[in-house]
Amino acid sequence: MTDALDWTEKTTEIPAGGLNRTREATAEELQDVAKGLDILSVASLSSRYRIVSIAGGAYRLSGTLSARVEQACVVSLEPVAGKVEAAFDVEFWPDLKSEESDEDSSVLSGSDVELLEHGLIPVGRIVFETLSASLDPYPRREGAEFSWEDPKSGQESPSNPFAALSKLKDKR
Repeated sequence: MTDALDWTEKTTEIPAGGLNRTREATAEELQDVAKGLDILSVASLSSRYRIVSIAGGAYRLSGTLSARVEQACVVSLEPVAGKVEAAFDVEFWPDLKSEESDEDSSVLSGSDVELLEHGLIPVGRIVFETLSASLDPYPRREGAEFSWEDPKSGQESPSNPFAALSKLKDKR
């Protein structure tokens, strides 16, 4: 659900010196982001970014985001508060074929590259995806421990899988 943040910038409105902007998510956007990320809540989300024109009619979006989130503990399902600070750097090209033909460039050496469509830079989508990728995949409340008891605990369990096989061999 990347429509949670409808923050777009028109390339026709970006000044020659670049565009600097700070955005804060509204209460409604915070709810939409939490729902889209399938987490308990997003208490705050802000982003500072810069968009500059680069060669070939392309644009570079770079910035940072800061968020306070609440996720469910993977052990107890109790709320776990977290803070996310992350950076992003994406280039938007009107024609990706010219960028892909450069054999000397490494996939890991620079910015992510995306197609510039309809003269719009989807800042909100990039912020949403960066936040999503930066969340703790296994949030755990301090002191939460997983304890499990085998329902067959009364039976003696073999020390390894081959011990179980050797018992079957003995029965033959």
